[in-house]
Amino acid sequence: MLDGTPAVPGGFPAKAFAGEVVPFRVVAFREGHDLIGVHVRLTSPTGEESLHRLTALADGTDRWEAAIALDAEGVWRYRFEGFSDDFATWAHAAHLKIAAGVDVEVMAALGAELLQRAAAEKDRPAAQRTRLRARAEELRRGDAATTAASAVDPELAAIFRDRPVTTLRSASTEQLLRVERTRAGVGSWYEFFPRSEGARRLTDGTVRSGTFRTAAKRLPEVARMGFEVIYLVPVHPIGTTNRKGRNNTLVAEPGDPGSPYAIGAAEGGHDAIHPDLGTPQDFRAFVRAARKEGLEVALDLALQASPDHPWVRDHPEWFTTLPDGSIAYAENPPKKYQDIYPLNFDNDPEGIAAEMLRIVRHWVGEGVRIFRVDNPHTKPLQFWEWLIATVNETDPDVIFLAEAFTRPAVMRALAAVGFQQSYSYFTWRNTKPELEEFLTSISHETADYMRPNLFVNTHDILTEYLQFGGRAAYRIRACIAAMAGPVYGVYAGYELIENVARPGSEENIDNEKYEYKFRDWAGAEERGESLAPLLRRLNEIRAAHPALRQLRNLELHWSDDDAVLVFSKHLDAAFTGTGRPDTLIVVANVDPHSVRETTVHLDTTRWGIPLGETFEVEDLLTGSVWTWSDHNYVRLDAFDEPVHILKVRERA
Repeated sequence: MLDGTPAVPGGFPAKAFAGEVVPFRVVAFREGHDLIGVHVRLTSPTGEESLHRLTALADGTDRWEAAIALDAEGVWRYRFEGFSDDFATWAHAAHLKIAAGVDVEVMAALGAELLQRAAAEKDRPAAQRTRLRARAEELRRGDAATTAASAVDPELAAIFRDRPVTTLRSASTEQLLRVERTRAGVGSWYEFFPRSEGARRLTDGTVRSGTFRTAAKRLPEVARMGFEVIYLVPVHPIGTTNRKGRNNTLVAEPGDPGSPYAIGAAEGGHDAIHPDLGTPQDFRAFVRAARKEGLEVALDLALQASPDHPWVRDHPEWFTTLPDGSIAYAENPPKKYQDIYPLNFDNDPEGIAAEMLRIVRHWVGEGVRIFRVDNPHTKPLQFWEWLIATVNETDPDVIFLAEAFTRPAVMRALAAVGFQQSYSYFTWRNTKPELEEFLTSISHETADYMRPNLFVNTHDILTEYLQFGGRAAYRIRACIAAMAGPVYGVYAGYELIENVARPGSEENIDNEKYEYKFRDWAGAEERGESLAPLLRRLNEIRAAHPALRQLRNLELHWSDDDAVLVFSKHLDAAFTGTGRPDTLIVVANVDPHSVRETTVHLDTTRWGIPLGETFEVEDLLTGSVWTWSDHNYVRLDAFDEPVHILKVRERA
């Protein structure tokens, strides 16, 4: 047996989340013409064993698969077991030989012997044993018709499928699969800056910061849009040395709040609350208010310091000292961060690691169970492997999201060593070919260990597609992200189509990272300018359709237009919890400047409908109902209706 999956490069445990349908696959074969079968033997976190029969895929490929939903959290063990399938081998030979009039009596005798052997197994159900003995007696008469009928009897086949009679057996090595809580793999995220929510301009032109108390007033609307995670940028004291001004200028004006990523001041460091936001008690009240609305709080974990951080005074060895005696500030050429000192893990790895663990455990104690980690690829891989494992050993429900827009190998390695979620290249994959390659990769190539969080934008990323695509671009990207991935997110202001960039950059002008933002949420929605209703509808669709809460079930289809993307997500009835299958088809015009008319081509066999047969689809955005088949005309107007989200209706 070869190439068993799920598996992770480097030998790390594969990952799944509670409720995920995991495809177990292996290549298995033997010499000669006898038929084989394959099981996967699962051992649950509590030690309970179960056997699951794999199904052969395309003929001649020797590939086998079984889809299994795993619900219990913890570490599972599994191994593949191959065996000579004696009944299948006999049935295949008997079917061919009886039809040709060859070895009729021999095949009948062999069949009788096989069924009698199965009937002798003491732990078989009594009803099965009785039926097997009776059929064995019939076969002993050597009748060709009885033998031929036995070879194709579906009830007999079912008996031996569930409990095969085997001779030769072999097993793969045992592998590990870590099943984490559902939120590790399913969720809609909403990012915002607490200081902007409730901020007020004063008569002297300065701004009074919003607080956790005022920010909590925004939570009901975030929950009403259907989001499940509220993500906060760092909430710690901000340094004053080299504080950045508006639009990342080097000189801050009086009242400029500075970047929340320049962490640390006289008031404290990573375990402190910015005094403008309130007190630790206020933070706890915010977490409780979020929970009341059905929201989990995710906190930014940025392992760096402003020049005013207590670490700089108490542990200067944690930083890089230049020849002139100064400490090196952070750079990501051509970007420079004069207000931030990066940590140097080479100088005191044990001391830094102990402090980072203390910081994480502090916030876990304050009710935070999700951390969005800033730039993890600039820290040692071994550190993250140790930190995540150490935290999860005592708090297995804690989730880490890697904000690592870096090289593919590094991004994937961070996921392999433990990060439960990962940012991805989604924000820069905008054309049909780019999206097809990207969606195939995340759903089929890396899904055993890397869970992409499809953020459509961030406080640092405003792509050209969004800058110049207008309202249509914002609608298209939200639809694709929400439908393609079980985890996606938006940054506050997306609803208002904030698409003006700072010249020469991929960031919003008047970036909220350096100033307060004042937004008229209610007014924009009243005027019909807000995308909040669309986001609300997308999250409603996600909540209603279990197929959208899976990562590995995305399948690409085809269109005749190079700007019309087509994909489906299907979940068999056995896994939906409703007893009915769940199938959605997404057809998106990814060119936000055009109207497209084309033919869409579907492989309907992927959800059990033969090619050429008709079925009804309902557009979940507009309510329109059409009769479709495997070839369908579509018209998608980027300015009016750029995306179809189609539910395949059950046939009578």
